[in-house]
Amino acid sequence: MSDEIKHECGLAYIRLRKPFSYYLQQHGSVTYGLTKLYLLMEKQHNRGQDGAGFASVKLNTEPGNPFLYRMRSNAPQPIADLFFRVGQEIAELEKHQTDIKLHPGLMKGHLPFLGELLLGHLRYGTQGKNNLEFCHPFIKRDLMPGKNIALAGNFNLVNTDELFDAIKMNPGDFQKQSDLAAMMEVIHHYLAEEDNLHPNSADIVTVLKKATPLFDGGYTIGSLIGNGYSFVMRDAHGIRPAYYYINDEVIVAASERAAIRTTFNVGENEVMELMPGAAIIVDDNGNYKIEQILEPKQRRACSFERIYFSRGSDEKIYRERIALGHHLSKTVLDNINYDLKNTIFSYIPNTAEVAFYGLVKGMEEYLNKIKVERILSWGNDFTPDKLEEMVNRKIRQEKIAIKDVKLRTFITEDANRNEMVQHVYDITYGTVRRNEDTLVVIDDSIVRGTTLKESIIRMLSRLEPKKVLVVSSAPQIRYPDCYGIDMSKLGDFIAFRAAIALLKERNMEHVLTEVTNKIVALKNANQLHTENLVRLIYKPFSPEEISAKIAQLITPPGVSTVVEVIYQTIEDLHDSCPTNTGDWYFTGNYPTPGGNRVVNKAFLNYMEGKNVRGY
Repeated sequence: MSDEIKHECGLAYIRLRKPFSYYLQQHGSVTYGLTKLYLLMEKQHNRGQDGAGFASVKLNTEPGNPFLYRMRSNAPQPIADLFFRVGQEIAELEKHQTDIKLHPGLMKGHLPFLGELLLGHLRYGTQGKNNLEFCHPFIKRDLMPGKNIALAGNFNLVNTDELFDAIKMNPGDFQKQSDLAAMMEVIHHYLAEEDNLHPNSADIVTVLKKATPLFDGGYTIGSLIGNGYSFVMRDAHGIRPAYYYINDEVIVAASERAAIRTTFNVGENEVMELMPGAAIIVDDNGNYKIEQILEPKQRRACSFERIYFSRGSDEKIYRERIALGHHLSKTVLDNINYDLKNTIFSYIPNTAEVAFYGLVKGMEEYLNKIKVERILSWGNDFTPDKLEEMVNRKIRQEKIAIKDVKLRTFITEDANRNEMVQHVYDITYGTVRRNEDTLVVIDDSIVRGTTLKESIIRMLSRLEPKKVLVVSSAPQIRYPDCYGIDMSKLGDFIAFRAAIALLKERNMEHVLTEVTNKIVALKNANQLHTENLVRLIYKPFSPEEISAKIAQLITPPGVSTVVEVIYQTIEDLHDSCPTNTGDWYFTGNYPTPGGNRVVNKAFLNYMEGKNVRGY
């Protein structure tokens, strides 16, 4: 993704099912669980770089001794910082007893984070601030162990005000800024109720069935309870991802299947998907059950997980990204008039590399077909040189752009800051024949178009190609997300700005007034959640018209090179990624009522000149 956006936090949960002495004997380390948690978090570091944290619960502690611990970091490398600090604590213990790691009981008693229950989190801030206090897990403490809770998640909620009202709580300034705080208060409210009825043995199923129907959003959440219980749960639409693995030694859950497979060296079929509305609930003895908490609704798993967010080391995601690129090959061939001889293919940024392979695969299939047809048409009229030349024809592929290290924006003047942005990427000179070659570059998505305009297009134009064709493996991003991706302001989207520009060019600005009036009417009737009226902004135009306007908008002033843009179609997206059908940022078809409310509020914010989120 050439435009960086914040997105999709990561969750890591481990429940050790054996005594610490077992892991020392079988795996050679009493810190087996902490090591696996580190790996499970590190293998998902792509999911959060604003901060990280983890919590642990120790079982069977003596009354009066601590049992719930938490550590968080918003350092530049937060995962490394967390576990470096744990390592420092171990090193300090070894100063006093060099062989302490051979004594599991002593280690558990003296190392705070050596617990049987572990919950890690990686944060991209999509709501709230990036201060340390906003990093997950959040905790609530109580004198009763069963009322202590640590909670973390990959989610966004869009009804936090209603949640506080539901439990009759007047939130403070901090709670108002964090949807996790709202979720925590609701879950803890019902946990405390249950614990009052059944001291230290609250029924977690009852708690979740009371709390989670109140949440409007997409989520995967994990929690540790002070009495040794724990759970991981997924929303009813399956918007946010969740996977788990269970054997005799551990119960594991994470946001990505590949992270579990790599960390525990297990096969694909051994890692299961936690289905929508379901929860893994583990008791204080390590026994578990999969419980259906919410009735499953239409599956709307986030398609951006497959396009960009999740690591491509998952074999299914890898194949789907190949398919995304392959589906674009016919449209690209039409655009370049099937002139492969004078076309160079490349990709920007590196996250688009797998889709690039799929695009090239489509080009090779066409080229091979042409080779066969030409050779057959020759009959016996060919020479070895002629045949060799035909057989050796290849798709022209080049590494056109190289992303430099992140440049420090220590210069504040706008002109000089723009100069810095222009040099985020560098080009490979000598790869393009001037005014002769068409340059096709694939990106996994185009959100704002800023990097394309300020850096990539300007940079590619220095090679003087006949044309630059930008290909997006994702459809046009037209609507805000409110379920875990930081795309909430309509004015940021290049597709929205293109539609607005077309309305103005064609003297159709009355559409803006009409849509505004309709949304205001819904707002006054408290019905913003009932309909997405922003769709009317795009209705007068075909996707091709909007793509053409986007191409104009991302072409910098003074650049004479022809620039065109091709987007993935919604139909081909779903064909490529059949299990992740969530497409609201492309289609405006939101899975929950809160989505409609957010998009309508985002439009009013745009019209009123407010640069704030719609939730």
